[in-house]
Amino acid sequence: MEFKSNKGIFQQIADNICERILSGEFTPGDKVQSVRQMAAQLGVNQNTIMRTFLELQHNNIVENRRGIGYFVTENAPETIRNIRKEEFTKDILPAFVQQVKLLRITKTELEPLFNQLNENEHENK
Repeated sequence: MEFKSNKGIFQQIADNICERILSGEFTPGDKVQSVRQMAAQLGVNQNTIMRTFLELQHNNIVENRRGIGYFVTENAPETIRNIRKEEFTKDILPAFVQQVKLLRITKTELEPLFNQLNENEHENK
């Protein structure tokens, strides 16, 4: 995993775990790597991984089963999608609309992109 400077490392790791859940690599009920294993694999401090898990636990994405480890919660995919939709509509979409206005991109120019979304929607059903 390659870290970027625009977000804290713990948040980037949390985002990566969420991506893995959304992609189906981790499914509800799956055990996630231990703090030690993940810290060694990513080359970061165990406290960073612990902070990641606490954040994910706070958002009900993983749960800690004492003495066993962290597991993906039953509603994790839906929870992640809801959180990301909220972030998208609050942060990304307004910036996108602003750029569309500044660049004077027309609806006609955007239409092929939105048509791709519709095609993807039909594939996922």
